[in-house]
Amino acid sequence: MAINLQKGQRENINAPKFTIGLGWDINNTSTGGAFDLDASLFLLNDGKKLVSDNHFIFYNNLESPDKAVIHSGDNLTGDGDGDDEQIKIDLTKIDDAVKEITVVVTIHDADERRQNFGQVRNSFIRIFNTDTNEEILKYELDEDFSIETAVEFGRIYNRNGEWKFEAVGSGQRDGLEKFVSMYQ
Repeated sequence: MAINLQKGQRENINAPKFTIGLGWDINNTSTGGAFDLDASLFLLNDGKKLVSDNHFIFYNNLESPDKAVIHSGDNLTGDGDGDDEQIKIDLTKIDDAVKEITVVVTIHDADERRQNFGQVRNSFIRIFNTDTNEEILKYELDEDFSIETAVEFGRIYNRNGEWKFEAVGSGQRDGLEKFVSMYQ
């Protein structure tokens, strides 16, 4: 049975292979233009910096150099139920330099389209066992991010040899570029 997390809560993952599922819906009161939300992962070292440029996983770089992190690709519409994007993680293959994986969702061309996360609803991140499909944990974002164009959904980090997930739910206005500059 999955654990439903609250913002700031941490939980052990306890699965060497798991999948991150991210989902969202768009409010009917949106700007009328298509929404394109993008999931990105930053594979960070002890100093909270990218291990290398190839450790930034997004729609133009779908796998880490060690093939431990594989992104399913960009869902351009978010239509349908369930996960809109998925990322598979195999901790048995992950580079020893990786100590944290930050999961971010951004709105592509948000400023030009006049879009923000206040127009998005039912946002969630979940982690499930890749082999059994058993859901391990889920975090539903319930805040109103009325001006934010990027949200850090959560982070997976290694503490004393154990991988844990922290529900972050922190938004900001400066899009993906802000996160890239923070972690380079």
